Order: sequence, then C-alpha cells, then structure tokens
Amino acid sequence: MKNIQILRKKFEKHKIDGYIIPKNDEYFTEYSKINRLQIISNFSGSAGLAIILKNKNYLFTDGRYTIQSQTESGKNFKILGFEKLLNCNLFKNLTLGIDPKLFTNSQIKKFFLKNNKIKCINKNLIDEIKKQRENFKIPFFSLNQNIVGESTISKIKKISKYLKKNKSDYIFISAPENVAWILNIRGGDGPNSPIPNSRLIISKTKKILLISKMEKCRNLIKNKTIKLNQFLDINKLPDKLFKLKGKKFIIDDKSCSIFYEKLINSKFKIVNREDPSYLLKAIKNKVEINNMIKAHILDGVALTKFIYWIKEINKNKITEVEAAKKLERFRKMNKSFLYPSFDTIAGSGKNGAIVHYRAKKENCSSINKKDIFLCDSGGQYKYGTTDVTRTICFTNQSQKIKNIFTKVLKGHIAVATTNINKNNIGKKIDKRARQFLKESNLDYTHGTGHGVGFFLNVHEGPQSITKINKVKIKPGMVLSNEPGYYKKNYFGIRIENLVYVDKKNGKVFFKNLTMAPIEKDLINFDLMTVSEKNYLFKYHLDVYSKISKYLNKKEKKWLASLI
Repeated sequence: MKNIQILRKKFEKHKIDGYIIPKNDEYFTEYSKINRLQIISNFSGSAGLAIILKNKNYLFTDGRYTIQSQTESGKNFKILGFEKLLNCNLFKNLTLGIDPKLFTNSQIKKFFLKNNKIKCINKNLIDEIKKQRENFKIPFFSLNQNIVGESTISKIKKISKYLKKNKSDYIFISAPENVAWILNIRGGDGPNSPIPNSRLIISKTKKILLISKMEKCRNLIKNKTIKLNQFLDINKLPDKLFKLKGKKFIIDDKSCSIFYEKLINSKFKIVNREDPSYLLKAIKNKVEINNMIKAHILDGVALTKFIYWIKEINKNKITEVEAAKKLERFRKMNKSFLYPSFDTIAGSGKNGAIVHYRAKKENCSSINKKDIFLCDSGGQYKYGTTDVTRTICFTNQSQKIKNIFTKVLKGHIAVATTNINKNNIGKKIDKRARQFLKESNLDYTHGTGHGVGFFLNVHEGPQSITKINKVKIKPGMVLSNEPGYYKKNYFGIRIENLVYVDKKNGKVFFKNLTMAPIEKDLINFDLMTVSEKNYLFKYHLDVYSKISKYLNKKEKKWLASLI
C-alpha cells in the first residue's frame, strides 16, 4: 500500500487521474527479470495489468490466476478478468498516464480510448519508486545451422520477399524471440528463456541492423555472426533511423511500442503491422523437431525418475518446494539441461487448484499423501524446450476424483488423436478437449494448449488451442495438450504433453513429444472406450521403448508395470 500512496502523490505533477502498470517489460516478454506490476500490486503471475486511480485500484488478469491474484492482491485491489479491459467502462472521462515504451497503440485503442484519455509520460513512475536494473550476465551467442536447420541468410531472404510483396523498404523486428529466430542467436535476458533483448531492422535489399548494447553483442561481432557495421547501439537508434533511405516501414502490432512507432512514423509511412516471423518461427523444420524429440526423451527420463521416487521410494514428509528441487536435481543429472523453462508449479491438495501456483519456501505446504499432487514443470535443454504436467496420487482416491481425472484424460486423448485434416484450427480442437467434462457441466478457465518455441519461449504464438484461436494448425508446429479441472480449496487436475504436427500420406496429425507415464491409479477404466485404452497402452509402450535404457532396474520394472 505504501508504494501505491507514493505513486498517487505523482498524479498532480503529471496532471493525470490514474496510472497503468502492465506486467510486460519494454520487450513485451512474458517472463521478464523486471516486474513493475509486482512492485505496485504484489501480484507475481505472468499475465496482468494494474490501474491505480486516486481512490481505487484495479488488477486485471486471466483465468489461470483467479485464486492467486485474490490471495496476493485482493486486499488492495478489485480483481477482474482481462475481458473487462475491452473498451474499459469501469471509469470514464479520466486521464490515465502510461509509459509509452510498455504499450502498443492497438492495446490502448482496444482498452482505453473509447471512454478515457491517455497521456504518455516518458519517465516510468514505478521506476521512480523502485528502480529495477537489468541483471546482465550472458552475452548473446550464435547457434550452428546443424542445430537450427536453416541459415540466417535463408530466413532474411524470406523476410525480404515479404517486404517486396508489401511494397515496403524496411521492417522493424521488435520482439526479441523473433530476432533470435532470424539471426540464429540466443541470450540470457529472460529468467527461464534464452532471450536476447534486442531489436532488428531488415531492408528489402537484405541489409540488417541489430539494435542492442555492445557488451551483449561483442561475442557475435568477434566470431563474425554479425559485422560491426550491422550493429547499432540502442542509444543511437533515433539518429540512424532518420538517415535511412526509403519511405515505408512494417512494424509488429504485438510488440512495437507507442514510443518506437511514433519514432518510425515521424519520418516513414507505416504500411503494415504484421511481423511474418511469428508464423515462420512457429513451423519448425525437421532438424528442430528432431532436436526437440531428443530433448523430450532426456526430460522424460528425469520426470519418470521423479514420479517413481515420489510415489514408490520417498517415505518422508516433504514440502512442495522440496519436491520441485528434487525434480530439478533429476533434470540436472543430464549435461544438456540448462535451467527450468518456467518456475515449477508444484501444488498439493487445494494448492493444485491454483492453476499457476508458485510454492515458496516460507509459506508452502507439505505434500499430504492423502491428497493428489499436481506438478507442472519444464526445462531448457541443448537443444529444445519442454513443458509437462502430471497429476499424481499416493493413496486410493474417491470415485469422484477418478471420474473427473478420467474425463480430463479422455479430453487429452481426444486432442492427441485429432484428425487435423478435419479439425485444423485451435478453436475446433479445444471443443474436443472439453466435451467429456461438459457432460458433467464441468470446465476449466485456461486454454487447452499453447505454442512452444524451439530452445526459446515456452509460450509462443500465433497458434494455440483455445475457444477463440483460428490460426490454421500446420505441420511442424509444436503445441501443448493440457486439459484440466480445478475445484477451489480442494484439488487440481491437469495432464499435459507437448505434441508436434506431422504429415504422412496426406494425413496431418499430432505426435507426442513428451515421454513420461500418465497416472494410472487415478483412472476409472470403466469410463474409457476400447480405442482410448489402446491409445494409453501404445503411449506407455512408446514411453518405455524410448526411455527405459536410461533407467535403473527398479525404475524400469515399475515403468513396465504401467504398460
């Protein structure tokens, strides 16, 4: 509350009625080392936006964080869903201050301009309360073509072709993950993702300018990934931009801030607002898919060892944090593992109902063997990104829980066995995942699946499996398959595998990447069809054939018993 009071004292100076604080940083990354939203609201989730008015505070987030946001911020904030931001009419005729580097024009139009006014303030008011420094440690590094499967030259040619088609001279690539994909580079600017915080200008004649800080790019210049004249210090961008010849620019509507759009618009005409890199990056080539398959086998070994340990070996009472650390130790047993792809979600009993629960040492629960345990985790490997959820039990559970788990599993199998020739958009596939729960008037508030990057962000678009996504699912795309169900204050269930889209003999279908057993002790087999039972049998057989050689005798025997 103290930080809110300090912020409100600044309103008169800047002649504003309120101030808007998003979760994202100026690179619009989901997981950032800078978190202004938490400073002002105490909310630690990965998606949110706060509005501080003179006498009221609002926090907007999505269905994953309904319980968490209430717990962390409910005392000082009115908690609302993101849908309430559309043409926001909770208050009217107010002047709201923003940092123009943290918002795009499309966001402002969609959310605030119908009923209120926006004032850009070039100094971030939260930074004036508590300055956050970028903790720079890892310089940018390049990936060999035999890892990524396509050269930078080839990718730039595709962008150049797009520019010519749209009759534009330049494109401003503002999303770091797209810069990473185009230049085949990675960095260490995300806490759980090898993001290189940078921007890129590409001309229709295939010339490039990598915009960042010299200390981050020094190794790239040294090993000739980029030449010195292809680098531009971020502080010199305005001057260099005004010297570029040409008239037309393409920007990215999702990540080009008001600040940079205004800068470009002061000299050039913006002719398009779509960065083609998102879709190009989403369709993985064969080399990337093969690397992802290898990473998931290593990850499956670690998770299987963990499940065996926590179900069959561990007799001690452990906390959720201790369980998460134990799982990370299993992952660290492989030299290819670098770090988690997000903070592990380890929720026992009622904590499992908090979709993106984060156990903290000072206030986490012990794992009660009578409860079910939800564990959602992932890793960044050389080379691949993983994300997997398993719901585990230690004792016999009620018929009600088994029935719900089985309906979630049936939805999971329905997604995995989708005929993509017939159901080729996320919106249609999402219905398949929810159909069995809906028979009992049950549902879940999050999407069924998100896109996943190749040794990049664990959440990646434009494809996803949700109630609204209409992007066509194409061969090479990687997605999660994670239906669930959550009963507040009681339990949470989620079953998540990563899948990739394959094509054979004209048929387009999903293939599992994730190789780890699904909890059979929670299944009511009477609710499953013969084809669903066969799917589960074949899946566990596939898991055994891929990972058993990395297990010890006891682990191998236990895994074999699940087939």
